[in-house]
Amino acid sequence: MTARVPAVRTAGGLVWRVRDGKLQVQLVHRPRYDDWSWPKGKLDAGESLHAAAVREIAEETAKPVVLGVPLPSMRYRMPDGRWKTVSYWASRRVKSDGDTQAHSARPIVPPASKEEIDRVRWLDVEEASARLTRRTDRKPLVALVAEFEQGRLATHAVVIARHGRALARTSWFGEEQDRPLTPIGHAHAAALVPVLSAYGVSRVVSSRWERCAATVAPYVRAAHLRPWYSEHLTETHHEQSPARVARTVRQLLEAQTSAVLCTHRPVLPTVLDVLGQHSRRAVADLLPSEDPFLEPGELLVAHVATTPRGPRVVAVEHVVPPLS
Repeated sequence: MTARVPAVRTAGGLVWRVRDGKLQVQLVHRPRYDDWSWPKGKLDAGESLHAAAVREIAEETAKPVVLGVPLPSMRYRMPDGRWKTVSYWASRRVKSDGDTQAHSARPIVPPASKEEIDRVRWLDVEEASARLTRRTDRKPLVALVAEFEQGRLATHAVVIARHGRALARTSWFGEEQDRPLTPIGHAHAAALVPVLSAYGVSRVVSSRWERCAATVAPYVRAAHLRPWYSEHLTETHHEQSPARVARTVRQLLEAQTSAVLCTHRPVLPTVLDVLGQHSRRAVADLLPSEDPFLEPGELLVAHVATTPRGPRVVAVEHVVPPLS
């Protein structure tokens, strides 16, 4: 039997901005191949797609970015017979406000050498489409333009996190609110850091119970943030007043600031119900609908656009951060 050769996984993005009402994107030129393409590159060992995307874009454009809505991925066969997959996100430059805190949680990224990338250009989308060397690279551009025309490109992220794996109730003899994370749970917490940073998370809202507080702690330290711990997001208070949880989620949707909310499995149905109420039907159908909704350490990223009718969830991603 022939062994399966693993696919080469790469990630990048379409960096966009609006000038005089027109959408522009950034292309990079690689002198080795003499081609114009989107900034992208291979994942490092143990790296998430999201961390790789922001790292590669920062290397090739010399500017840090924040990820937005996901765009169509690409898959094609390389000359050596292996398959390559490329994951893309709409991406915008880091701003001088809360983005800088999220950016501070990332390692320093040196710019690519002139031998790797010798030109970076902002182009109107029509010119970019014509300049792209590979016809298939136009697919994510078509999707980006569609999001822009429908008012769904400028978004903020509301990340829903289930706390990392905790010690089993049968193995813990203390108070329930003090039940700690296991070593795997601490690994879950560490794995959240590059993903939350990639989405520009600058606000942390969490259940006050230990297993949630410990899950967000590594990101709080890395991004130098002041978290808000809430009793309303605990299992006990949610049973008493799910309406307070719902109000907290609505406030995050309305805030236009990327945030993470960390809570417990029994609280997730209320959280997901609010997201569904603010989603397009096609997006609502993608929300988890069966218990446990999210496994320990997993994330649901809701991309939220501000519309005349209020906040609207225009895309969702289910993220399982890799454990290094």
